[in-house]
Amino acid sequence: MNIKVVSIFPEMFSSLTSFGVIRKAIENSIVDFEAINLRDYTNDKHKVTDKPGYGGNNGMVMLADPFFQFYDDYCSKYEKPYVVMTSPQGRKFDNNVSKTLASKKNIVFFCGRYEGPDERVMSIVDDEISIGDFVVTGGELPAMIMIDSLLRFIPGVVGDKNSVINDSFYNGLLDYPHYTKPAELRNLKVPEVLLSGNHSNIEKYRKKESFLRTILKRPDLFLKRDLQKEDKKIIVEIIKELYESAQ
Repeated sequence: MNIKVVSIFPEMFSSLTSFGVIRKAIENSIVDFEAINLRDYTNDKHKVTDKPGYGGNNGMVMLADPFFQFYDDYCSKYEKPYVVMTSPQGRKFDNNVSKTLASKKNIVFFCGRYEGPDERVMSIVDDEISIGDFVVTGGELPAMIMIDSLLRFIPGVVGDKNSVINDSFYNGLLDYPHYTKPAELRNLKVPEVLLSGNHSNIEKYRKKESFLRTILKRPDLFLKRDLQKEDKKIIVEIIKELYESAQ
């Protein structure tokens, strides 16, 4: 997978690429990543990337031409990329969007600043994506979040594939609780079933906890789920157990 980000602060992305599984994925050539300085595509000696907007607004607007210059240069060297603009006006980023982005061979993230880029830049943008209903100072952090998320779906980036499959949101449910040694800490004990060695019971416990957490913490996710026969059995068992514990 080839990922490029275009920013006036490309150094920010070293925090993403210098640690953990993403650093290893880059070192092992699973991912080809590059942070591009938008200023390299300006034509003046001061490398200006923004100017006051037309119409007398109060902020600076990023120039369109440097984005177009980068895009033309990219397309002359590679095949046409899938271009993402990070923006609070875009569609909401979630696990399904992340998986869709992970399916792209060549992807470019445009990171805006100030009042954002000149609207004409949108003519070369394929997708406008937001990480939530709030505003941050630039598109770099949203791009990092999206890249970190989508790379988990690239084979070889995360060593244990089951770790990805069992993550929250992968199957529309929240993750089950996790424990490690010691078995008891400050009078807080690890559930006995996890110490039993009975893998069938452990799997059933984890499914129940995943359902229960989703119902209690994110009912909106649960209500979207198409319940299968196995799902209904789990819910019946949860209700039965809660009823019996209340007696």
